[in-house]
Amino acid sequence: MKRLALAVISFAGLGLVAQTKPAERWFEDITKKAGVDKKHTNRVFENPYATIMAGYTALGASVAVADYDGDGFDDVYTTDSKAGGKNHLWRNNHDLTFTDRAEAAGVANANEGDNAVADSMWFDFNNDGRPDLFVVKFGHSQLFENLGGGKFKDITKAAGLDRYSNAITAIAFDYDRDGKLDLFVGSYFQPINIFQPDSPRFFPESFETANNGGGLTAYHNLGGGKFADVTEKLGMKLSGWTLDLGHADADNDGFDDLYVACDFGTDRFFHNNGNGTFTDISEKAIGVDSKKGMNVDWGDYDNDGLLDIYVTNITDDYMREGNFLWHNNGNLTFSDVSRETATFETGWGWGSKFFDYDNDGWLDLYVMNGWVSAGKDSYVPDIFNMVTKPGIDFADARNWPPMGDKSLSGYEKKRLFHNDKGQIFKDEAARHGLDNKKDGRGIAIADFNNDGKLDIMSANASSEPNLFVNTMPSGRHWIQFLLEGKQSNRSAVGAQVRLKFGETTRLQYVSGGNSFAGQSTARVHFGLADTAKVDQIEVRWPTGQKEVFASVTVDKLNKIVEGTGKKVK
Repeated sequence: MKRLALAVISFAGLGLVAQTKPAERWFEDITKKAGVDKKHTNRVFENPYATIMAGYTALGASVAVADYDGDGFDDVYTTDSKAGGKNHLWRNNHDLTFTDRAEAAGVANANEGDNAVADSMWFDFNNDGRPDLFVVKFGHSQLFENLGGGKFKDITKAAGLDRYSNAITAIAFDYDRDGKLDLFVGSYFQPINIFQPDSPRFFPESFETANNGGGLTAYHNLGGGKFADVTEKLGMKLSGWTLDLGHADADNDGFDDLYVACDFGTDRFFHNNGNGTFTDISEKAIGVDSKKGMNVDWGDYDNDGLLDIYVTNITDDYMREGNFLWHNNGNLTFSDVSRETATFETGWGWGSKFFDYDNDGWLDLYVMNGWVSAGKDSYVPDIFNMVTKPGIDFADARNWPPMGDKSLSGYEKKRLFHNDKGQIFKDEAARHGLDNKKDGRGIAIADFNNDGKLDIMSANASSEPNLFVNTMPSGRHWIQFLLEGKQSNRSAVGAQVRLKFGETTRLQYVSGGNSFAGQSTARVHFGLADTAKVDQIEVRWPTGQKEVFASVTVDKLNKIVEGTGKKVK
């Protein structure tokens, strides 16, 4: 009888195993099928410091989303960095395939001579409803005006943006609420020709407090296609090693503030005073750190009505700095809750983005990782040998060991953090096939097939990008908004949208390019889970004016035009 009982138990156990289904995968890699599988290649420098610079210049893979032709489907711009390498303007064919129109549009060539592309960003600087393109470079960045009809024109010099800099990131927002998008450009190296430097002293002078970097430049949009450098006027004269910039309104006063992520030194937080100037309140807002800030993205992860900030840093066996998840305390101070929320450790972090991939009403988080994946030997011992030498001059590139074919924090997995009601995040990247080990850089989020589910396109250094289409089963509700400013800037960058149903309020905003080497859709997307009806939305436009819109439709893209709602205080 005992043997029979054991047999029954064993059979029952086998039955339970047989009935257990693996978790569903909700993303499909369609990169090749979509036709966007063009490889990015790092720039190889031909100067005495080329083997040393290999790691520091393993950048330039970026992805930027905009509906450049106004057909209702988001398109994509991806970049290359090798000498003579071509960038790609992927026009959406409306069937999850894309056609490269860069050559015909006049935006393919950007890597000639002493220029290497680092990033790209769309912004409608002249409010004509057509997104214009800013290509960020080590060298001379370029502004291309969108003329319509699939054509662009280089207007960099006429716009006053033709200075030489080692720019690595850019965002646009209307800091003074005059209805025009202003331009903020972050630079890594000082404005020297790193292709043929006159002096070897162009590396960071410290691993923790370096102040010999490129800082940032703020350009005020004067109108008429002209920009003016207002960096000093705004109180933003910096000399740190800027890697990323992120804007949003931290204190809900109607003016967007600025977070600066710095390599080799403390990040900076600038509060917008509302009078055309900013105040550096870094010590009060975020304290003083000595980490390696890589990425800035804002989002209300806990649905408390305040925008929080995620900043990637480095977490590895030899440098356990960890990421920041800055919880907004509502008084222009932030508390790092990355450990409590399990978002502290990812690896060598790069671009990251808040988005609700499963439409449950809570913002999730996708994070790029990995610096240089090369040979089996590690570059770490070489670095340690250098930093332990007494009196070493870090700024002198000749003192840095050659990197050769060695790896540094390479072959690291990407992370997809699922948000559990604002309390903790769980990595679901492996489940959804999003954990590849390419050296990730930028992320763009968009609904490429207009089905109400957010897709992902990621840029990878020295590799092909990845386009992941969201195949989650239908059932959960969603709503999207495309805002058009009239008194505000046409793209409504900086607008806040508060969605209200029952006793619940959700907050999103329109970003002007936040996230390292990645720009996401201009649409505002809310996952609604089981909610099939929304009471109203309140839009606070970039001018500060608030309007309520009651006639909005769930499971649809709604166009919202400034001045057509009910004004409220």
